[in-house]
Amino acid sequence: MPKSPIFCAATGPRKRESGKMSVRGKVAVLTGFLLCISTLSSGKLFSQAKGGGMALQITSPDFSAGEAIPKKFTCDAQDVSPRLKWNEASANTQSFALIMDDPDAPAGTWVHWVLYDVPADAKELPERVPRQEQLASGARQGRNDFGKTGYSGPCPPPGRPHRYFFKLYALDTKLNLKSGATKADLERAMKPHILAQAELIGKYGR
Repeated sequence: MPKSPIFCAATGPRKRESGKMSVRGKVAVLTGFLLCISTLSSGKLFSQAKGGGMALQITSPDFSAGEAIPKKFTCDAQDVSPRLKWNEASANTQSFALIMDDPDAPAGTWVHWVLYDVPADAKELPERVPRQEQLASGARQGRNDFGKTGYSGPCPPPGRPHRYFFKLYALDTKLNLKSGATKADLERAMKPHILAQAELIGKYGR
């Protein structure tokens, strides 16, 4: 069992007391002091590791990381949101937020989806999330760069496939932002509250 700081201080090196302590005694005391420091350090590291938990991961049953997003989820077809799943987050998680954007858009990064206040016990989003400001779960959706609420799928110009980032954030609070918030609003509000984050990249081209 780790020694307390008080114990370590008590066994640490002391000023020489009238030369009464033998060399062997001094070595023993110094050795004990160093062992205490080592034990306390190890205890701190163990505590940090114990609270770390598993890294957050996000996947989709509809497409693999780095692979093409099926046409069904784009503006060329039904334009519905894909299924997304993630592992259990830290016990401190109070809500999740999600941003989907396209950094390859000609005009700069284009936002396709802004979602926040997803309940902490949620582990997935179903296909075809309704395009409404507040969902039955209590989650809220913001406005994307198409000027719409909720999800708007990939819709790139002809050319090389674009990358679409689904970025999931575990937060230590519920943001309570008004419905209709933008990506910038969400990023500003959640910045000091991010516990963990993960991303899934899909591609789509015409």
